[in-house]
This record gives sequence, structure tokens and C-alpha cells, in this order.
Amino acid sequence: MIDLDKWNEIMQALKKNKLRTFLTAFGVFWGIFMLVIMLGSGNGLHNAVYDNMGDFSTNSCFMWTQTTTIPYKGLPRGRRYNFNNGDTELLLQNIPEIKALSPRLNGWSNTGGNNAVRGNKAGAFSINGDYPAWNLIDPVEITAGRFINDMDIKENRKIIVIGSKVVEALFLKGENPIGQYVKINGIYFNVVGTFKSKKGGGQAEEEEQNIHMPFTTLQKTYNFGDVVGYYAMVAYDDIPVDVVETKARKILKSRHKIHPDDERAIGGFNVAKQFRKMSGLFLGINTLIWIVGIGTLLAGVIGVSNIMLVIVKERTKEIGIQRALGARPIKVISQIINESVFLTSLSGILGLTAGVWLVELINRAMDGGGGDMFKNPEVDIRVASIALIILIISGAFAGLLPASRAVSVKPIDAIRQDK
Repeated sequence: MIDLDKWNEIMQALKKNKLRTFLTAFGVFWGIFMLVIMLGSGNGLHNAVYDNMGDFSTNSCFMWTQTTTIPYKGLPRGRRYNFNNGDTELLLQNIPEIKALSPRLNGWSNTGGNNAVRGNKAGAFSINGDYPAWNLIDPVEITAGRFINDMDIKENRKIIVIGSKVVEALFLKGENPIGQYVKINGIYFNVVGTFKSKKGGGQAEEEEQNIHMPFTTLQKTYNFGDVVGYYAMVAYDDIPVDVVETKARKILKSRHKIHPDDERAIGGFNVAKQFRKMSGLFLGINTLIWIVGIGTLLAGVIGVSNIMLVIVKERTKEIGIQRALGARPIKVISQIINESVFLTSLSGILGLTAGVWLVELINRAMDGGGGDMFKNPEVDIRVASIALIILIISGAFAGLLPASRAVSVKPIDAIRQDK
């Protein structure tokens, strides 16, 4: 049963100095409020960054050619060279750790403007020559038809897979693009698939303006011969891509007569390394959030403990009378701890509610927007609830010291003490 007299005593004790009680409660309120806001903001940044990546393989790397910087085997520095189809075969044969390898080429417009035409509609899009493995490295969602397959590569088929923005630009609303033809660089290509991006923000819009055609077909269409623009490669899940990258660099340097110490002759981007840095950054952000949040909460709890010490000092004579009339120490202790827990819990619940409400308000205000750097600033309610429980337990400990001090004074000394 609820002891109304006990709760009435708690309320009366806290009402004696309303300003002091409010300021103390505000310290606890502000601590958990800021913790919730910071957690929501950290998650918003985390969600935006990872959403922009979509299903991009994080255990991957890219390589492209650059000018040499060290003379080697009679060849001068500053030499330009290209990867070629022979490199592709050599990499696949000599690096068993490769899960997927995709050479890539980018097309261009011979008019400097629109490069894709269908009837009286035209547009300028990114045209990429790809292998089927590309959709394992940077997957897209196929909305109709299919992606490039091995037979397309082998037979140099004149087919393309187009993004949703390309569909919007070249086809009427509701029109089925599959089986239709689009003219690229004076050659007609059959549309065999459409896709939309799995990424978010501006990354998705950019990717959905892509046109994919078989790598070998693009080589012939644009007279690239056997040139490869750059490589994307993925290692098996249990093997770091750094192993693949090291072996690939060694093979390519040997094949193209590049000095083993020339680190600038082959450009590269290791996604796994960047992903590890990014994960470390978010770990650091979350650690900082918790350090600041817990520090703020601790300051609020210390404030509660201080006000309880003041309250106990003011009520020393009252406590002495209670003890003289037979009140057991446990009753006095529980009374003071209840006051501390009540003040801490009420302030914490209000702070948690206000923080979650504000984060949700920001989330709704940014619905459909938010840019590429902030998205869905959600709060894990379980984490917030655990923080609240810890806060309440801390409130109990905050009242323990004043309570212990209250019962340590002899009843006769307490009664004699002036107010």
C-alpha cells in the first residue's frame, strides 16, 4: 500500500525551498536531456554516413594507373602506361584470395553534351563498362530485367542496364524500357535491365544516372582496344583486402616494369582502411558522448546529494525528535533516500521524455531531407532507459550519505541543536 503520510512528508520537505529544489532537479534534467540529444545526434551522423554507402563492399579496394616516379630497367620516370585485359587474367590466376574482380571503363560523349538518345529525348549520363562482378562490389537494386552477365562479356553484346533517372529522362511515364533501344555514340543498345540505388541522399541520385554496358562492348564502342581504366576487387570475407591489394600491386608492377619501391605509380583506394578509420571515428564520438553525458549526470547527482545534506541539516531537530519517540534508524534513512530517489527519478524521466520528444521532432522535420551528413537521429530507448535506471540508483546513493549523517547524531544532541 502507498504510505500517503510518507509521500506528504517528501513533498513538504522539497517545497520548503522551491528555488533550491528546482535548480537541483534541473541539473539532473539537463544531464539526461543532453545525453539523449547527443546520442540522437551521433546516431544521425552514423546513419547518414552508412546510408550513403548502401551495400557497398567494405572489404574492397580500387587501383588505377599513374605516372611512374622512379626510373627502372632503362625506362624513364614520368612514364605513362595502361592496365589491360592481360592484367585481368593474371590477377585472377595468381591471387586466390580475390572473391570478385571487376575492371572498369568510363565512356564519353563525342559531342561534348548528351550521350544517350531515344527518339526525340536525350540526356547526358555516366556510361560505364562493367563485369557482372561489379554488382557484387557496389550492388544496385534491379527493378526490372537483369544486370550484365558473363555471356554479355564473352559475346560483346550491345545491351545496357539503366538507372531510374535515365528511365525518367528517356521514357514516358509508365512505359516499359525493357526491350527498347537507346542510341549511344551512334550505336543502338538494347535495354535489358533497370535499377535504383541502394544508397541514400545525393549518392543515390548520382548513381541512378548511370548506364552500365558490358566491359568488352564499351572497349569496342569507344575504340579503347584492350585498355582497362581501373580495377575494383573484393577479398573473401575471412581475408583482409590488404592481402589482395599487396599481391595485386606486386603483380602489376612486375608486368609493367615499374620499380618495386615506386609507390606512386599505381593509385589506389582501400575501402577497408577507410571503413576502419570511420568506425574508429564513430567509436570515439560515442565514447566522448558518454563521457560528457555521464559527467553531466554525475554533476546533477552530486547536486542532489548536496541539497539532501542541506535538508538533513535543517531537519536535524525534527529527526532527533523522531528518534527520541522511537523511530528506528532504518526509517529515517529510508525517508531521506526516498526523497533523493523521488527528486532524481522525476527529473530524469522529464529529461528523458523531453530529449526523446525533441529528437523525434527533429527527425520528423527532416523527413525526406537532412542531406548527406545527417539522417534519422534516432535514440535507442533501451540505452536511454538504462541510463535512467543508473541515474535512479545513483540518486539512492546520493541520499545515502546524508541519511547516514542524520542517524549518526544522537537524538538528545539533535533536539538541543538550534534551528
